[in-house]
Order: sequence, then structure tokens, then C-alpha cells
Amino acid sequence: MPSQGPETLLTVAGFHVTNTLLTTLLVDLVIVLIVVLVRRRLSLAPGKLQAIVESVVEYLQNITEPVAGLRTGLIFPWVFVFFFFVALSNLVGLLPGFGTIGFTREGGFVPLLHVSTSDLNLTLALAIVSVVATNVISIRTIGVKQYLRRFIVLTPLFFVGLLELLQELTKFVTFSFRLFGNISAGEMVLGTMSSILAFIVPVPFLAFEVLVALIQGLVFSLLTMAFMTMLTEPHHTEEKS
Repeated sequence: MPSQGPETLLTVAGFHVTNTLLTTLLVDLVIVLIVVLVRRRLSLAPGKLQAIVESVVEYLQNITEPVAGLRTGLIFPWVFVFFFFVALSNLVGLLPGFGTIGFTREGGFVPLLHVSTSDLNLTLALAIVSVVATNVISIRTIGVKQYLRRFIVLTPLFFVGLLELLQELTKFVTFSFRLFGNISAGEMVLGTMSSILAFIVPVPFLAFEVLVALIQGLVFSLLTMAFMTMLTEPHHTEEKS
């Protein structure tokens, strides 16, 4: 039975190349290929690939605009990129034959490819990018002074600022573990059902995991959108006279 975590395939100059890293590079390659193909075949009468991409863009934009308002142009690219990458990273693990090609070594079978979002290293990296980008965009949009007012409250209610700061820090944990936990759990359930009964029975679980893969990509991107919108809103502490 394949391992349920990332496995080192080889070591280059002290750097461990894992099967989840290899999958991430494969997903990156697929994304670049899709972008190139869509760009080369842009048409007023879109083909299937362009139509799919445009449908996803339109759907996400229709969700983002009512929330972000005038900041949609600034926030939407992050929403789209996170959804596209996370959803595709989740879905590749459900392709037929994925995880079955590999080699055997001491300790068992090691697949060459493993779902990258089931690796806490990747989900934590995504969380760091999301949180850091959100705070950088906030500073560039409302300025350093307004940004710091969210965390530094010079009133008896100073603890409100501390809670805001704590919330920012906990995003690293909630973002990374939510995605990691859902994908890892689904992978284990699907693997268990497939090992017990290889035909028919796993199909409903496979369909459910497709839905989970898309939902997790949507949740990650929309949470990023919500946090970016909140942090780019000026934080007024003065009372109107």
C-alpha cells in the first residue's frame, strides 16, 4: 500500500526531492501549458478550453465583485490563481493510475507522484503566501499608518488590537491545516475503499472527492479574498465630532 505522506525520491546537494514536490512541478507545468494554449487560441468564438477557463474566471469574478467592490482588480488575480492551483493540485491525484507508478524499497512501495496538497509543507507555503500578500496589499492600499491602527489601539480597549494580531498569526495554521486535513483524509478513505473493493464501490467516493477538491480550492481562494477585502478597508478609530 502506498505511503500516506511525502516520500523522498532522491537528494540533490542536500536538498530532498519528494514525490509531492515532483507533483507540484507537474501541476505548474500543466498550468503554464493551459495558459500558453489559451493565449495562442484566443477567439471571439472560444474553443472548449477557452470556454472552460472563461467560465471559471466569470464565476469567480461574479463572487469577488460584490465583496471587493472597487478593489476587485487588485484582489481577483489572487483569487483566481489560488483556486486554479489548489483545485488542479487536488484533482490530479484522482486521475487513473496516479500514485501507482513507483518503486519498492525498504519500508514498502514509494509512488513517484503523490498529491501535493496532502503535504503540510505545501499547504503551509500557500498559507504564508496568502497571509503575507494580504498584509502587503493592505499596506500599499491604505498606508502604513492606517494598517498599524488595526493592531495598535491607544485606548483602554487595547486588547482588541492584540486579538487582531493573534487572528493574523492563526491564519497560518487554519489555512494550512484545513486544506491539508481535508485532502489527506479524503485520500486515505479513497485508498482504503479501493484496496478493499476495486470496482464500482469506490466510484461514489471518487465523485465525492472531485467535489471536495473543487470546494477546497474555492474555500482557500474565497477566504483569501475576504481577508484581503477586510485588510484593505481603512480602520477608523476616531469618533466623528
